[in-house]
Amino acid sequence: MRLMNFVLTVALAIFPLLATTMAIAATQQQQTQKVVKKAVKKAVKKPVKKSVKKTPAAVPKPSTDVERRLTRAGDYRFSIQHDGLARTYRVHVPPRYDPAEPAPVLVALHGGGVDRVGDDGFDSLARESDLNGFIAVYPDAWTAPGQGKRAAWNAGHCCGDAHERNVNDVGFVAQVVTHVFRQVSIDRERIYAAGVSDGGMMALRLACDLPNLFRGVASVGGAVSTTHCTPGKPVSVLQFHARNDPRVPLASARATAVKWAELNGCSNTPRLVLEKAGAYCEAWTYCRRQTMVQMCVTDTGGHSWPGAKARVATAAPSKAISATDAMWGFLISH
Repeated sequence: MRLMNFVLTVALAIFPLLATTMAIAATQQQQTQKVVKKAVKKAVKKPVKKSVKKTPAAVPKPSTDVERRLTRAGDYRFSIQHDGLARTYRVHVPPRYDPAEPAPVLVALHGGGVDRVGDDGFDSLARESDLNGFIAVYPDAWTAPGQGKRAAWNAGHCCGDAHERNVNDVGFVAQVVTHVFRQVSIDRERIYAAGVSDGGMMALRLACDLPNLFRGVASVGGAVSTTHCTPGKPVSVLQFHARNDPRVPLASARATAVKWAELNGCSNTPRLVLEKAGAYCEAWTYCRRQTMVQMCVTDTGGHSWPGAKARVATAAPSKAISATDAMWGFLISH
């Protein structure tokens, strides 16, 4: 009996020690496993992703194949030689274009210092082309060689190196249109021109020098820049101008409208055709061959495109009217 009591006493004393020892061992095993896992993670490194530098897509060179027929929607650039100078132009073909149906054409002339479509207002003509199905043609002004030279149109007494060198921009635009005749199916009775700044001046010069080619022109922030304007045929003219234009005075633009009203044999007194907050439009009507001269004046906007979303000059564009919408509506109706 004494022996059994002794054994029981010893067992009761040993069991707690064993339990404690086993718990310590289990804890040590868990800690060891964590250390091993960390070591494995450090040993097995994730593959390093090599940074691959993306090579910018090369800008395609303008094509010299001006005989190429354009049957699909898209933008096409071409290069030609005119009067010994390398010149370029772009043709925008809208999704609605059908070679079986001759389409109207709008020759769009950018402002000075820009050798491609860049500002929000001017570029909206391409979107207008998609909506209304006309072909938009973008000739590029000539840039004199040398650092700091700017692209410009020879609009007569303006502008820049093109004027000083007497670049034949009238002949260049005429040659571009001749090539477009071969490239797409166009309605020869509905060819128009539009421009902004000195591009607007160039559009007005085209009306003076090529009245048999252009049925109507539109100018944004421009005025007649030539004293030799004796067209043998009436041409409809639309002008947009801001009262606070710092580059081309409003008086010059209005004098241009009056001059064209006289050339077209319109009524002497214009009539108000639009009046709203921030803008008004007046028109000289009863002109020869059903032409019209119209001028839209905005209170603000400076030297910019009315209705544009982006600021491209010192003053924010006027939101009173959209030059893009009003422009095509006017041109296609004449």
